[in-house]
Amino acid sequence: MADRVIIVPYDAEWPRLFAELGGRLRGVLGDVAMRIDHIGSTAVPGLAAKPIIDVQVSVVSFEPLDAYRVPLERAGYIFRAGNPERTKRYFREPPGERRTHVHVRRAGSWSEQFALLFRDYVRAHPEDAVRYAETKRALADRHGDDRVGYTDAKAPFIWDVMTRADRWSQETGWEPGPSDA
Repeated sequence: MADRVIIVPYDAEWPRLFAELGGRLRGVLGDVAMRIDHIGSTAVPGLAAKPIIDVQVSVVSFEPLDAYRVPLERAGYIFRAGNPERTKRYFREPPGERRTHVHVRRAGSWSEQFALLFRDYVRAHPEDAVRYAETKRALADRHGDDRVGYTDAKAPFIWDVMTRADRWSQETGWEPGPSDA
């Protein structure tokens, strides 16, 4: 059952793991990557999460695919051509390395901004981070053997948070900070 959804307490090593990974990705992608950001739950201090480092690489355009695919594959990452999300290109970790998701998105796109706004809002609102951890644990108990079911079941909570995050972004003039790597 290697693919079971397991939520673990926050690990203070996650930022260091991202920093190493982000540095390696910056080295192989150079200027092709406009931004390289730590996203997802492991990017929120104190938040319980699946122990998977999520990285968002922002590019000018998805084409030519080889501009980022070739360097990532040379570094061992595996392109998942069958990913059903058309707003990103998706890569997984090299064989034998810890689980990593690399999400390549167009710079300035709604999906790129969504990931950054959600992360920044939850970082700034610890009460929502606590609620998110509780929700994830409950859903992992209920959908632990069904990753798609788990992800789908999180959607109402995420959209509830994003409603507040949108309001917060308007009140604060939120913009993503500098690239993490």
